[in-house]
Amino acid sequence: MSNVLTFEPSRPVVLLPYQAEWADEFTATARRLQALVGAALLRVDHIGSTAVPGLVAKDVIDVQLTVVDLEHVLELTQPLTQAGFRLRADFDYDVFHDLPVHSPELRKCYLREPVGERRLHLHVREAGRFNTRYALLFRDYLRANSAACQEYGLLKRRAAAIFPNSIAGYLYLKEPVFHLLYQAAALWADQVGWQLEEPSTS
Repeated sequence: MSNVLTFEPSRPVVLLPYQAEWADEFTATARRLQALVGAALLRVDHIGSTAVPGLVAKDVIDVQLTVVDLEHVLELTQPLTQAGFRLRADFDYDVFHDLPVHSPELRKCYLREPVGERRLHLHVREAGRFNTRYALLFRDYLRANSAACQEYGLLKRRAAAIFPNSIAGYLYLKEPVFHLLYQAAALWADQVGWQLEEPSTS
């Protein structure tokens, strides 16, 4: 019996050098989302690797939509689904080892771009929750720490080289790094007095 990890093939894992146009694409997307949803959005933020200058990334714009709560999520997401954005059924939950699998601190809704449009991941999360804060802390820590950014980029390239045709395998190698980086980012946040910046579309 083999103990070698295997994962089902998926789309190829393609990493690109940082693209300056990612920031502009986010800005256009944020304005579109704000026009669709309006005052229900507390803030719209560019998150994930495409939000970190100098970091290699898949060509996917990750956007965090912060709302007061998710109890009326269908009302919040209806304007988006009417515009063609695709909502995954029920709630999703992010993964963090120190929290229960279905903790409210990890709950979100997830949408994809309308069919035929550029790849987007929309993460609708509640204000004040762990996952909402972590996405922004992770981004800001990597923006501020070039050494951590470079090492994380190296890990991503190696993971893509090991699992060039499996997103699941690529993410399997990356997941523990998120938890390690959180420890470093939390210390950094305390040291520099990091707080959430004012909402922005840039």
